[in-house]
Amino acid sequence: MKVKAVTLGCKVNAYESEYILSSFKDRGYEITNDIADIYIVNTCSVTNTSDAKSRKVINRLIRENPNSIIVVMGCMIEANKDMEIPGVSLIIGNKDKNKVVDLVENYLKDKQVRKILYDNFDDTFEDMFITNMTSHTRAFVKIQDGCENFCSYCIIPYTRGKQRSKDPDLVIKEIETLVSNGYKEIVLTGIHTGHYGSDLQTTFPDLLKRIVKINGLERLRISSIEITELNDEFFEVLKANPIIVSHLHIPLQAGSDTVLQAMNRKYLTNYFENKVKKIREIRPDISLTTDVIVGFPGETEEEFQETLDFVSKIKFTKVHVFPYSRRKGTKADIMPNQIPENIKKERVKRLINLSNKLEKEYLDLFLNKEVEVLIEEEYPDYSLGHTGNYLKVKVLKPFKSNELIKVKIIKREDLMLIGEV
Repeated sequence: MKVKAVTLGCKVNAYESEYILSSFKDRGYEITNDIADIYIVNTCSVTNTSDAKSRKVINRLIRENPNSIIVVMGCMIEANKDMEIPGVSLIIGNKDKNKVVDLVENYLKDKQVRKILYDNFDDTFEDMFITNMTSHTRAFVKIQDGCENFCSYCIIPYTRGKQRSKDPDLVIKEIETLVSNGYKEIVLTGIHTGHYGSDLQTTFPDLLKRIVKINGLERLRISSIEITELNDEFFEVLKANPIIVSHLHIPLQAGSDTVLQAMNRKYLTNYFENKVKKIREIRPDISLTTDVIVGFPGETEEEFQETLDFVSKIKFTKVHVFPYSRRKGTKADIMPNQIPENIKKERVKRLINLSNKLEKEYLDLFLNKEVEVLIEEEYPDYSLGHTGNYLKVKVLKPFKSNELIKVKIIKREDLMLIGEV
């Protein structure tokens, strides 16, 4: 039987889907990107729009093969536990994802439609272990799940449960296996990655100290980390280990203190700025990317201007811009002074324009410099890949995927660098 996974949302979902596909493959199923007998839909619920996308995908797959087995899982289900989805064989939330193959095989035996949900998450990390990834040159390793920050706009603490961490020995073994299978770059991922270890009497920097010693690992990337988790211990590890790439994704969400407080973020702009200064003392040319929500309830034009000014001041490499989306079950959903969609759209455009300007300025710093590129896509006359600080480079010569190539940057074309060997 053929199995296909459709993954929406974050890198944690991507990792989980990879694990599920590899589990099916180990049992003799065929993995496909075409019409399948079994579909796995790993949903996202970070916004109402994410829910709508997930439902659209499910409906398309039902039309694509009405006789297929469809498994729907993840955050959309946790956020909408009463949801009924006709045509779906198995519904689970964010628990039991490591049992999907068994659940599907039970369905094949008895054809019993199941909806398996729990009132509470327990405190144990649901172990998964992958040895290869089907569609990436860099390998994701999920080290953490859950979040207890309860930002006023966010549903994820309710859909992912409490903070919990993977056993450090298992993390090391998984990375060693991936590296021995040819992966040069590992990406550590989680819902609240930098909070790793708080439930295991260890810390994220302690884990990093062990990972950087793994033989054969050439790049270590952190998918995302909160500014409050960048402590002195982390800075010491960053300073001592160039294997950790010069790129950090640090969510800002707003550059206005009043908006940050309304969002229930755990810092103000001055704190954020001081931490960035420490990072750049260690890595002057580091790429810092971020997330910003615009049009949060009550955000004034003056407060949005504060965000624009702060983004300019920090000189982020790139800003991922999100119009605020109401999420039932969150505090922000019932806040007064919801911002009209036309104002959100206009603010999104202004911030994206600023992001593009800052990104081009950062890219131009690397003109006529030598960089190392991990090749990800091969073409007859050129290759595409990313540097350690996550700059996209077109290399004017074909190379095989997963090769690390040193090139000189000769020019920039919009938001991509051009390099020659």
